[in-house]
Amino acid sequence: MGQTDSQFKCNIRFMADAIKDARNETDAAKKDQLLDRILENLQKTLED
Repeated sequence: MGQTDSQFKCNIRFMADAIKDARNETDAAKKDQLLDRILENLQKTLED
């Protein structure tokens, strides 16, 4: 079953927020960890 436009927009907002958090992180290791988590979540979404 697909998602509604509102659900899709909500997911995009969550991803944008996560990317902003990663971009603002000054510690390189923490930034890599945040980016890895974002990529993992995107991959899981593609597989669902």
